[in-house]
Amino acid sequence: MERPFVAENAQERERLRRLVERLTDEELSLPMGDGWTIAVALGHLAFWDHRSLILMRKWNNSGVELSPIDIDVTNDSLLPLLLAIPPRTAANLAVSSSEAIDRELEEASSELITVIERLGEKFRLYRSIHRKLHLDQIEEFLRNKGVT
Repeated sequence: MERPFVAENAQERERLRRLVERLTDEELSLPMGDGWTIAVALGHLAFWDHRSLILMRKWNNSGVELSPIDIDVTNDSLLPLLLAIPPRTAANLAVSSSEAIDRELEEASSELITVIERLGEKFRLYRSIHRKLHLDQIEEFLRNKGVT
């Protein structure tokens, strides 16, 4: 079975890793607006990748089903928690969570992948979509701040 999501996830995971490695703790704390810092954006990525990992494990054990969630309420609820996490910890969690979900997706059975594809929600397999969105935002923010 072809798994084009594996390469795309790896590409954005590597981009994430490189960004985290080069940012200073001070840069991770830069405010991006709406109460978010770069570290919060990275912690946000960590949360959603980790949620996907837990879903994959659940689905592997008990079958795939929809997992509705109010994204805005969840993101708003997470903000104070993400702000409480030390910036470097949030950044490192983003990398380790991306590695864990990507490995889980790579090792998943063809049958499980097929059932997940039937949900019609591309982001379930293409974790790269969400990473790219926020990495683009962070990199544009840093460019506008004159940080390269």
